[in-house]
Amino acid sequence: MVRETGRPLRADAQRNRDKILSAAVRVFADEGLEAHLERIAKEAGVGSGTLYRNFPTREALIEAAYRNELVRLCDAAPDLLAALAPREALRAWMGRFIDYATAKLGMADALRALVESGVNPYARSHEMMTAALTSLMSAGVEAGTVRSDIGPADMFAALTGIALTSGKPEQREQAERLLDLTLDGLSTDRR
Repeated sequence: MVRETGRPLRADAQRNRDKILSAAVRVFADEGLEAHLERIAKEAGVGSGTLYRNFPTREALIEAAYRNELVRLCDAAPDLLAALAPREALRAWMGRFIDYATAKLGMADALRALVESGVNPYARSHEMMTAALTSLMSAGVEAGTVRSDIGPADMFAALTGIALTSGKPEQREQAERLLDLTLDGLSTDRR
């Protein structure tokens, strides 16, 4: 992570920032927009001053927490492809998409308030997710394990549908079954 000054953050400062963002997602998901920033700092294990140095406003924290989740999701694609066969990498990413969607659903009120304030945290979301899906699906097509007639837009629609119908934490088992069903439908060796 590079600061606005153009210099990268020190390792300890980056760790603190990451802890704050992770805690913010959890706390906003649990408590909604009324979550106290001091609670986020405490859960992150940092002082309030550290939180406010990194995120001077509630809106800045909400936006950064959402974008961090998005970047983590999209940046996982190349790592998964390096570690797993293309079909397994796609399936692992699909599970991470549900994690992302669950966090986003939990933060819905906070994100809605952010949009109402004039900030668009979703500005590049679709583009970034489509790029990640394209790389994963293309690798599967190239390996001969994923159908070539289904594109990233269709896959994104399917994942969004699963997230909307089964994106709550208590629905995770159903979401996993639906992800498996979707992956089976993408398979070149459908039975």
